Amino acid sequence: MLDAILGKVRWVLYWFSCIAMMVMLITIFAQVISRYGFDYTPEWSEELARYLFVYVVFLGSALIMGESGHLAVEFLPNYFKGTLIGKLLSALSLACGYVFVGILFTQGYRMAETMTFQESPGMGLSMSYVYAIIPISSVLMFLYLIRDTLRLFKGEDTKREEAHG
Repeated sequence: MLDAILGKVRWVLYWFSCIAMMVMLITIFAQVISRYGFDYTPEWSEELARYLFVYVVFLGSALIMGESGHLAVEFLPNYFKGTLIGKLLSALSLACGYVFVGILFTQGYRMAETMTFQESPGMGLSMSYVYAIIPISSVLMFLYLIRDTLRLFKGEDTKREEAHG
């Protein structure tokens, strides 16, 4: 059940990230053309590109976490794979992940809540919408951690490849 839900989440994250990157690149390209070709830069273009980049980074981090693609030193876990020590190392790694995601969520939520009064100068967008991606991505990361924890307790490999598509 959780794997099916996370498969759909992965699809949404992947396509949102692709579309956001495309819009960001088109916006930056148009900004450069308008600046050097017409001596005019829309006020909103730099902000839009920056905020899309922030969203892509945070949602991409959740996407990569779901695919176990983050950088990791795997010598000890691979050496002790299939043993009690290996399971303890995996559990410790997951526990650290829970702590990190918990801190990310609480601090991101505080920042989003605090920034409700501030508006971006170019787009007039509440900055809480920009900072909201931090707790949103941390919830997604938390779901992936739950999946990996369930896999660990079932005796499955937590680094199992996901079906892409």
